[in-house]
Formats: sequence, structure tokens, C-alpha cells
Amino acid sequence: MDEKNIKQDSWKAWLLAARPKTLSGAAVPVMIGLTLAWTDAKAYEYGTFNVVAAILCLLFAMMMQIDANFINDFFDFGKGNDEAETRLGPLRACTQGWVKTDSMKKAIASTTIAACLVGLPLVYYGGLEMILIGLLCVVFCFLYTTHLSYIGLGDVLVLVFFGIVPVCATYYIQLHTLNWQVFLASIACGLVIDGLLMVNNYRDRENDERSGKRTLVVEIGATSSERFYLWLGITAILLGITFWVNGHVLAFILPIIYLLLHTFTWLKMKRIHHGRELNICLEETARNMLIYGLCVSIGLLL
Repeated sequence: MDEKNIKQDSWKAWLLAARPKTLSGAAVPVMIGLTLAWTDAKAYEYGTFNVVAAILCLLFAMMMQIDANFINDFFDFGKGNDEAETRLGPLRACTQGWVKTDSMKKAIASTTIAACLVGLPLVYYGGLEMILIGLLCVVFCFLYTTHLSYIGLGDVLVLVFFGIVPVCATYYIQLHTLNWQVFLASIACGLVIDGLLMVNNYRDRENDERSGKRTLVVEIGATSSERFYLWLGITAILLGITFWVNGHVLAFILPIIYLLLHTFTWLKMKRIHHGRELNICLEETARNMLIYGLCVSIGLLL
């Protein structure tokens, strides 16, 4: 898509603002939660797998991801963190003028309401506690961009809301129970997805430090961040031993493919070290993240 000739508020502008490449981050935790529920329903007769609930979980996760992208675009533009001259990452809609700020406000309201409407039927399948989980997702979606990402808590939120919450909630909605295998799998998933935030903040560390944004990368420095990125992947694979213990050997072995790719990306990240070229590592991390989800899911199903 030619990003130089984008008509303001056009469908192309909104497609870029939605950042469809990030949707894998929303899909992977739900995918893992669903395959865990499917295999346990078959093996232990916990309950019946519900396809409608599965689709609703996936739609809610994706709507919240788009909502988060709009919120991030709008508020970072308002704080001056997305200046076109200094930005190293992918271009943003408000900064480039592709989307008017008033239009983005309406879009944030619309996507938030749409996500709530999609998620509301999950109360029928998972109980009233789904309302609390949904509200927490919406509240922290705003808090992440407006406050928490500026004080080094972004990585914690990724672990919680791209790991523990979606994996465990998706599983619970299906089978109305939880176990240690699901919890450890949710932590592993959160660590894998946090790699995306780590490489993003690693790329932006100099700009973030100048603007007073105290991300984890800014706090611990570039060298420690490189090591941290590598250990996110290693720890996720080690947590996968829970699959082996529970008889899903392939769900432990297949994700080693992910670890190899993750290691290659880490080496490239160290070599490039700074600048826009790190966007290559960002794209590879997103790819690796999806491969991890597929490997775990296929391993569980087989």
C-alpha cells in the first residue's frame, strides 16, 4: 500500500490505523486457550467445546487489540511522542494526518462499545465474572497508553493481558475450570508476546529517554534488554515442560522451532543495535510469536 498517497479518513487510512499485523498478538493467546480446552474436553470429559463461545472470544480479543491501537495512536500523538521526524517505528495515522483527531476519538468510542457488545454474550457461557474481566480489559487498555507504559509497567501488562487473562479466560469459558497446565501455558504465552514490546521499546529507547518515558528498556539499558529478550523465549520454552508432564510431548518439542527463530532474531537485534533497521526484528518477532502459537496448538491437537 502506498503510504504517501493516503486520503484522509479513507478506508486505507483506517486499515493502517488498525494495524492488522498486530492482530496475531490477540489471536495467539485465544488460540492456545482454545486448543488446551479442546484437548482437555476430549481427554478428561470436562465438558463440551462450544464453537460460538470460541468465536466470540477471538472477536473480542481482536476488537480490543484494534481499540488499543487507536488509543495508542491518539494519545501518543497528543503527547508528542510520535513526531514524524524522530519516529523510528511504523508510521501512525494521526501523526501523518491520515485520520483526523476528532475521527479517532469517535473510532475509539465505537470500537470500545463494539468490543463490549461482542464480549457481553460471554457472560452466558462463562458467568458474571466475565463482566469484571471485560471491564479490566477496557480500563487497562486506556491506562497502558496514558500512564502505565510511561512508568515501566508495560511488560507486566503484556504478561497479564496477552497471557494470563486471555488464555485462562478462554479456557474457563469452555470448561468452567482451570489447572496448573493452563496457568503456566498462559505465562509462557505472555512472555513470548512481551518480546514484541521489548524489541519495540529497544528500538525507541533513545527517544523514550528524551521524552521521559521510563520503559523497562530505558531502566535496565540496551545490553540487559538484549539478554532479557533472549530469556523471554528460553523461559517460555522451559515452561512448556508442563505440556510434556501432562502427556502432550509434541506441544513441548514443536515450539523449539520458535526458539531457534527467536535466537536468530536476537542475534540480528544485537548486530543492528539501533535505528529504523530494527523494524526488521519487530516483524520477525511478530512472525515468531505466531509460529509459537501454531506450534503449541498443533502439538496439543496431535
